[in-house]
Amino acid sequence: MRIEESATGAYRPLLLDESDPADAVRISELRADGRIEFTDLRDLLRGEFADLPSPPELSEGPEADRWVYYPWRSAVIALPGAEIMRAVRLDRNRNKITRAEQEILARQTIGIVGQSVGHTIAYTLAMEGICGRLRLADFDTVELTNLNRLPGGLFDLGVNKAVVAARRIAELDPYLPVEVFADGVHDDNMDAFLDGLSIVVEECDSLDVKLAVREAARRHRLPLLMETSDRGLLDVERFDLEPDRRPFHGVLGDFGAAQLRGLSPKEKAPFVIRILDAARLSDRTAASMVEIGETLASWPQLAGDVQLGGATVAAAVRRIGLGVKLPSGRTRVDVDRQLDEIAEPVPAGDPVWPPDPVAEPAPADAAAAVLHYAQLAPSGGNAQPWTLGADAGTVTIALDPSRSSAIDIGFRGSALAVGAALYNARVAAAHHGVLGDSELRADGPGVLTATLRLGDSTDSVLARDYTALATRHTNRKLGAVGSADPAILAALAEVAAAAGGGLRHVATRAGIESAADLLGSSDRARFLTPRIHEEMLAELRGPADDLRTGLDMRSMELGPDENIAFEVGGRPDVVGLLRDWSAGAGLGAYTSDRVLASAAIAAVTFPTPAAGTSDLIAYARAGEVLQRVWIEAERRGLAVQPVSPVFLFARQSAELYAVSPGFADTLTSLQGSFLDLLGVPEQETVALVLRLSHAPKASVRSRRLPIPGARAHS
Repeated sequence: MRIEESATGAYRPLLLDESDPADAVRISELRADGRIEFTDLRDLLRGEFADLPSPPELSEGPEADRWVYYPWRSAVIALPGAEIMRAVRLDRNRNKITRAEQEILARQTIGIVGQSVGHTIAYTLAMEGICGRLRLADFDTVELTNLNRLPGGLFDLGVNKAVVAARRIAELDPYLPVEVFADGVHDDNMDAFLDGLSIVVEECDSLDVKLAVREAARRHRLPLLMETSDRGLLDVERFDLEPDRRPFHGVLGDFGAAQLRGLSPKEKAPFVIRILDAARLSDRTAASMVEIGETLASWPQLAGDVQLGGATVAAAVRRIGLGVKLPSGRTRVDVDRQLDEIAEPVPAGDPVWPPDPVAEPAPADAAAAVLHYAQLAPSGGNAQPWTLGADAGTVTIALDPSRSSAIDIGFRGSALAVGAALYNARVAAAHHGVLGDSELRADGPGVLTATLRLGDSTDSVLARDYTALATRHTNRKLGAVGSADPAILAALAEVAAAAGGGLRHVATRAGIESAADLLGSSDRARFLTPRIHEEMLAELRGPADDLRTGLDMRSMELGPDENIAFEVGGRPDVVGLLRDWSAGAGLGAYTSDRVLASAAIAAVTFPTPAAGTSDLIAYARAGEVLQRVWIEAERRGLAVQPVSPVFLFARQSAELYAVSPGFADTLTSLQGSFLDLLGVPEQETVALVLRLSHAPKASVRSRRLPIPGARAHS
C-alpha cells in the first residue's frame, strides 16, 4: 500500500517501477519538484555484487530495479532489486550465518512491543537480515529524554517511536516489510498484532501490558523474548513448546493482566521487583529503584546496555529460527562482571623442544646393523608398521596391522613400508658381506612377512646405497620454484626400471599447477572426513610427546600462517562446520603450496598385479623401487617429500566409499584425473607420489622406535 508523502506519520517508502506507466508519471512528478533529491546507486551496488567472492546465482535482472521515494527525507534513490540488495548487504554475515541459514531466517516475522529498547532490537534484526517481516508497536512519541538510549535524533522528537524505528529500517532496507501499530497493543488489537508472528519480543514499560502480551502469546503458542538492560538479563518463554507454561516463569503466581490494571507505580513495584529478581539486580539499578517517584522519573537505562540487549535478542532469534536448542529460562550476559574478571592473556610462546639425542653409529655387529637399517625405512606417518626380529641367522620383518590407518587401504601402504625395510636390510647385509636369500610371503589379509637369511655374499649395487640410507629423509621445506633437470628425471626413471618398477612425472609449470589443485583437493577431503582427520592429528608429535614415532611437528616446516591454519584446521568442531557448509577450500593449501614449489611431481609405479595374485607382495616389491628412486633423487641434490593423496592405495571406488563415504565420488574423480595427468597406464599401479624440489636442509629428521632386544638409535 502506498503512503502519500504528505502524511506526517509516513514510515514506509514508495517503491516505484519506472516500467509501470502510473509509477513513471509519479517519478516524473517527483523530478519536477525541486525539493526532492535524486540519487542513482544501481551501478555502484551492481559493482559491489560483481566483486563478491562466490556470489549467489540470482534470477532477477534490471526489471527488478526500483526508484525508492522517502517522503520524510524528500529523497529518491534508484536501487537494484531486493535479491541483489540482500546478497550484497548480507554477504559479510557469512559464515556466521550461512546463505542457507539466511534463507531460513528470512521466513520469520518478528513482532516487537515497545520501541525504546525495542528500536535497537528491531534494527539489529534488520541489519542481520534474520527476519522477513517486522511488526512494531508503541503508542508513545520520542522525547529528548529518550535519546540517551534510543538511536534517534532531534528531528525525531514528537514522532511516534514505532514510526521512527520503521523509518530507520526503511533507510537500511526498503524491501523489508515493516508494519506499525502506532497506538501500541491492547485488548482490541492484541490478537491482530500476534497473528502470523514467528516470535514476539516484549520490551514495553507497562506491567499489565507485559502480562497481557504473555497471556496472548500463550494462546497463540508463540515463543517470547524479553531483554531487561540490567546486567544483560534475557528471559526466554517458550509458549510454542509449553502452551501451559505460566507467564514470567511463574514468579507472579496466579496474577493476571486484568488484576494489574489501574495499579499505581508504587503498587506495581513489588511485582516488578519479583520479576527482575531484586537479589540479582545491579547495585546501581537496585539503589535507583528506591528513588523512582522521588528523584527519578523511571528506572535508568544506558545506550550500551540497550545495544547489548539488541545483540542478545538477535542471538536468541537466530537460535529459535534455526531450531537450535533454546529452552525457557533466564540468563545474564553481564559485561561488568566480565570486566571485573579481566586478566592478562597468557602468551602462547614458542614450544620448548627437548634436545635432540646424539645420533649413534650403526651397530658393528652385522645382524644388529641389518635390523638397525631396516628400522630406518620410510612409512606413512612414520608409523613403522612392522615388527623386527632376528633368530638363527634369519631376519624377519612382519607387517603389524595394529599400526595401520584408514587410508592404508588393504594394508597396501604398510606392505610398501615392509618392502622398503627389506630393501634396507639387504643393503646393510650386502655392505657387511652377510647377504643371503630373501623372501616375501603373504598368508592372508594383513599378513605379510619378509625374511632375509644372512649368508656370506655381497652386492656392489646394493652396498652402494648403504651410506645414503643412513641419511635418507623427508624434506617438507617449501623450496624454490624451478624446473627439474630432464637428465635427472630420466636417470630416476632408469633406476626405477632397473628395480622392476616405473616412474611417471610432470615437470611443466602447467602440469605442476594441475597436480597442486588435485592433491590439494584430496587433502581437503582428508581434513573433512572425521576418521581420517582424527588419524592425521594423531600422527603429529609435539614437544611433550614421544618423538620416536609419528611426525615431529618441526618436520612439517610450517610457516607462521600455516601454524595458525593447522591450529584451526585441527579442531573437529571447525572442520565439522566446514563439512556441513561444503566449504574448506583452503584446507588443502599446505599441500598445494608445496606442490607449486616443486621441480617435479613423480609417481613410483609397479606392474599391476594379475588377478588372483597378492597385492601385498606386489606393494612390498615396490618398496625397493621407492627406496632406490628416493636415494638417487637425494644423491642428485633433490629434496624428496612423499605426498600421499587419500586415494593413493584405492584400487576401486568401493574402497574409497569405505574410507570417506562423503567424498568417495570426489576422490574417485580426483584419482582418475591424477592418473591421466601423470600418464599412468592401466597396467601400472602407483605405489607412492613424491614431490621433488630444490629446498634447503630439513629442520629435523624423524626418529625411530627402539628395536626390541637392541640398543635405541635415533
